[in-house]
Amino acid sequence: MDDRTPAWGIEPVPERLRTLGLTDLTVLWGNLGVSLLVLVIGALLVPALTLRDALLAILVGSLIGNAMVGAAGLIGADARVPSMVLLRGPLGRRGSYIPTALNALQCLGWATFELIIIAAAAGALSDEVFGFEAKPAWTIVFGILAAVSALLGPVGFVRRILRRFAVWAVLASLVYLTWWALSEADLGALWDAPAEGGSTFWLGVDLVIAITVSWVPLVSDYTRFARDRAAAFWGAGLGYFIGGTWMLGIGVVLVLDRNLSDPVEIPRAVATAGLASALALFAVTADETDEAFANIYSTAVSLQNAMPAVAQRLLILAVSVIATLGALLIELRNYESFLLLLGSFFVPLFGVLLADWLVSGARYTRDQIFNAPAWRPELLVAWLIGFLLYHWLHEPPLGPSWWVDIVEETGQPNAGIGASLPSFAVSFVLALGLSSLGSRLPQPASKW
Repeated sequence: MDDRTPAWGIEPVPERLRTLGLTDLTVLWGNLGVSLLVLVIGALLVPALTLRDALLAILVGSLIGNAMVGAAGLIGADARVPSMVLLRGPLGRRGSYIPTALNALQCLGWATFELIIIAAAAGALSDEVFGFEAKPAWTIVFGILAAVSALLGPVGFVRRILRRFAVWAVLASLVYLTWWALSEADLGALWDAPAEGGSTFWLGVDLVIAITVSWVPLVSDYTRFARDRAAAFWGAGLGYFIGGTWMLGIGVVLVLDRNLSDPVEIPRAVATAGLASALALFAVTADETDEAFANIYSTAVSLQNAMPAVAQRLLILAVSVIATLGALLIELRNYESFLLLLGSFFVPLFGVLLADWLVSGARYTRDQIFNAPAWRPELLVAWLIGFLLYHWLHEPPLGPSWWVDIVEETGQPNAGIGASLPSFAVSFVLALGLSSLGSRLPQPASKW
């Protein structure tokens, strides 16, 4: 089978290119879940929470977040278009430019974070083996590798790299890292250790949901190449659940057992634990390139929603350069706030998408996407209300200081129920009621 994929733009993917089956998508999303950035989330969950509460928060957050990822992937496989183009259905053609801008920014942020953590891991390895770090050089090398992977496209990347080589090395590394993390840990003492405070169970759940649901605005970029809806749902949802939950669990144990407080310290701790650990870290570090690939590729595809005439390859190269420069110039800071801000945008947005898709008979037609009205203000309002509710419920408030001041003046309820589920539910229910209004009717095609 020819696994070469053209730089397919925003038009529905033809049947001849819908070649990714359940195994392909499970491998892709499982590998995307195996990330050093997911691993270091453990530093944000513990010791603020007990080990028991952190693991339960991981399980609950992963189940909720991956159900959203799988459902979004199913909708994308059905419509056969990228995620941001798909949002023309519920938000309108021009309305979809708002999440397009947000998604391009989040993907650039993720790609930059990925390259920072890859360079930290590669630098720790080279320092251990060769006596020098050379993090700027590693940043450039992996930036180039991510760009080359993105130019292959999803089908080529999965068939040529992941299924043939990467998945086996990563699986072996995960097994070893799990053994290494648990072998010297006193699990009884860790289980009984009290929490230091500074977080809550539901804040932990929100954090896990946030890192998972950040893939919702990207998932259709890949599942549009799926053979059918079932492969898209289970491949994306189950694949990321396995990889992401596994890494989160390892990260929590490593932070508690090794007393690591800075996320960037975790790769160095692994690198200095012996040759086998270093080799395992090398495999996971190399695999980290697929997260950078996905974010670079999806930034380019998202931008094509607003600029369909610009060549995808040119956008991939431009995004790769920007992400690499960002990784060279900034440090990994405010990571937790970044994740939770993403959740505040994309959790209620998925509620709006799911509700409108269900009202459409669980299927979007081509006309409902490409000839959609310019704006669907009623569903933009449903999204906005969910976003505001997320910020009202979240303790502590998120965002810049001026926004935090506004939220604090509203008298937050301190309900202790988290922000993700209420904001999703409110946007979903509002969108169910509002999506039947007349603005959902297809309009004559325009040249926008």
